[in-house]
Amino acid sequence: MKPVIGIVPLIDETKDSYWMLPGYMQGITEAGGIPVMLPLTDDAEKIGRLLELLQGILLTGGHDVDPLLYGEEPIPQCGKPCRERDAMEAELLRQALERDMPVLGICRGIQFLNVHLKGTLYQDLPAQHPSDTEHHQKPPYDVPVHSVSILKDSPLFALLNRDTLSVNSYHHQAIRQKSEGLKTMAVSEDGLVEAVEMPDRRFVWAVQWHPEFSFRKDESSRRIFREFVKHCAFYAAAQGV
Repeated sequence: MKPVIGIVPLIDETKDSYWMLPGYMQGITEAGGIPVMLPLTDDAEKIGRLLELLQGILLTGGHDVDPLLYGEEPIPQCGKPCRERDAMEAELLRQALERDMPVLGICRGIQFLNVHLKGTLYQDLPAQHPSDTEHHQKPPYDVPVHSVSILKDSPLFALLNRDTLSVNSYHHQAIRQKSEGLKTMAVSEDGLVEAVEMPDRRFVWAVQWHPEFSFRKDESSRRIFREFVKHCAFYAAAQGV
């Protein structure tokens, strides 16, 4: 049975719409999963019912995380948050982690995971962590623009069998103080945490780059999706699905 994986929706307030980049769905589909876009809700009962039907969660990119969640006032360079989405992901992660359900975070996903586990963020890299490393590339978004160093004791190294990786990059926020519940798997040229795992869970990974754009060309991106979907399938089997 192919695992069913819930994807957090992208929100466009100007168009009053929920939407989805096809790469998130196609990356999961090509890795052997069945992707579904979730409704925007922070209702605990509804989320619990949804998780009974799912075998994994994908945290997508999108809005800046509200700095109030990690005890800071927004600086002028911080984007407007989507508090409805923040509330949804907090409840979604709470329940998914309680169930030990596989989770993959991408871009905002690594940032929100860190904040949910009591870490902090740079609200704006040019203002708070200036460097020559390109973190906010222009299209096309599937082109690598900087490299990351992969820690040799990490499961990401075990998966890819390489200690450096060229990645695409499109973000202006990033992990500042890493949560004690997360372990670093990769670091950028200018010292930012670019990939993490939650070692006390079966599979909770997050990356700062964008495999949903690069998987069509990049085998490492495809391997990350496959590893996620594989663990979702293991979870499904353990649940008797």
